[in-house]
Amino acid sequence: MRRVVVLLAVLCVCDGVRFGQLCSGNPTNRRRTSDGWGQGHYGAGRVDRLHKGLDIVCEDGSDVLAPFDVTLHGGLLVYNNPSKAAIDSGINLRGQGLCFKLFYVRPDRTSGSVRKGDRIGTMLPMQSVYRGITSHVHVQMCDKSDPTPYF
Repeated sequence: MRRVVVLLAVLCVCDGVRFGQLCSGNPTNRRRTSDGWGQGHYGAGRVDRLHKGLDIVCEDGSDVLAPFDVTLHGGLLVYNNPSKAAIDSGINLRGQGLCFKLFYVRPDRTSGSVRKGDRIGTMLPMQSVYRGITSHVHVQMCDKSDPTPYF
C-alpha cells in the first residue's frame, strides 16, 4: 500500500501589505500605548467590551493620509452620541485586499479613489471629549479582526 502525503500551504493575505503613514505628524505609525483612558492595542480591555481596533497616534487637527491606494466607501458615525459629537466621524476604506475603517477623522470626501499619501481628512479634536488621552486614529478592520499584522 502506498501512502500519499499532501502538504497544504496557507498564505496570509497580509503578506506584503503594510499600512503607510496615517497621520502627518507620525511617519512611523507609532501606536498609542497606555494612558489614563486605557491602552490602544487590539483586544485591550474596556469597561464592558474589548477594543476591536488599533490606535495610531495623531495630534488633533493633523492631516490624515491614505496608507496605500484606497477607495473611499462612505462616512460613518463612531458613537452616535451627542456628548461625543466633536469626534463622532470616520470613514470606510478598501484597498490592497483589505476593508477597514478609520475613526475620529473628518473626511475631505467619502467616495472615489485616493493615492497613497494623499490627504483623506483631518484628525478630530479628541482632547475636547477625552481630556488627557493620547489623541489617535482608531483603525478597525471591517470584520473586526486584528489590524496589528498590517503595521
